[in-house]
Amino acid sequence: MAALSALFIGGNGIISSASSALAVAQGIDLTLLNRGTDTTRPPIDGARHITGSADDLAGAIGDRSFDVVVNFRSFSPSSAAADAALLAGRVGQYVYISSASAYHKPVTRLPITESMPLHNPFWEYSRNKAASERVLNDAYNDHGFPVTIVRPSHTYDRTLIPLDGGWTVIDRMRRGLPTIVHGDGTSLWTLTHNTDFAVGLVGLLGHPAAIGDTFHITSDEALPWNEIATTLAAAAGASPELLHVTSDDLAREVPEWGDGLLGDKAHSVVFDNSKIRRLVPAFSPAIPFWKGAREIVDWFDASAERRVVDAALDARLDAVVAAHAR
Repeated sequence: MAALSALFIGGNGIISSASSALAVAQGIDLTLLNRGTDTTRPPIDGARHITGSADDLAGAIGDRSFDVVVNFRSFSPSSAAADAALLAGRVGQYVYISSASAYHKPVTRLPITESMPLHNPFWEYSRNKAASERVLNDAYNDHGFPVTIVRPSHTYDRTLIPLDGGWTVIDRMRRGLPTIVHGDGTSLWTLTHNTDFAVGLVGLLGHPAAIGDTFHITSDEALPWNEIATTLAAAAGASPELLHVTSDDLAREVPEWGDGLLGDKAHSVVFDNSKIRRLVPAFSPAIPFWKGAREIVDWFDASAERRVVDAALDARLDAVVAAHAR
């Protein structure tokens, strides 16, 4: 039997790199389309590499056909519509990487299932993902376009610190400065290691029962933000002083955090993963965040070039602390 042929659009990113490596390990004939070389992650051995833009998929792949195309780099309904038109009759399965942030906010009930409505009035990114899903589902219903929709939540690897502010926040912990946590720090958040996500995603590739359906793929571990912050601090050898600031205040005072905070992180998210498990029995998230946190800090500590402090953000966080520590 010939190997499954797959094209990953954006296959060397945080979410996709582990999926690419696993796909190759499982014998999938994989082609990766990327804009250039990602210096934070090594190339995926065993995969073909095409340099090009997801916005010009036709120019990148010509008249080639694939058993599976996975698009990690589509962020608008017009992009989704262009893919559906270009790939009609040329792909056996088109996997669209959407986002669990598209679920209704505020969250209406827990745990979250795939049948919950998509409505996020706070974040344009999430609304565009939901609109893209509608375009692709219409293509499936009207023309049989073989779409599978996947909704990751907060997926990370060793290069991604899951606190807004990145290394600047870890550096502040090590300097004994207060760590700002939104709300009272008790809302629940789900962090998924990219190697765990990969098992679920790759297990769906070429699966006939996945066509026309939607799956979120997340960890089963839901942690309060207070614990996420203290776990990262412990991995960094620090004992943090947590300073709680309301989400509205923090979004106003650090506006670049606002959409993702009010549209996602301020809300408790706990996911029911029974649907992905039914199709992919091997999916069983194995990396708890305390292990992931150590991996993150070790990676940053391995090179001074990675430990970049954003001086402007650092000063702004000092101002937030000064305003709220009283």
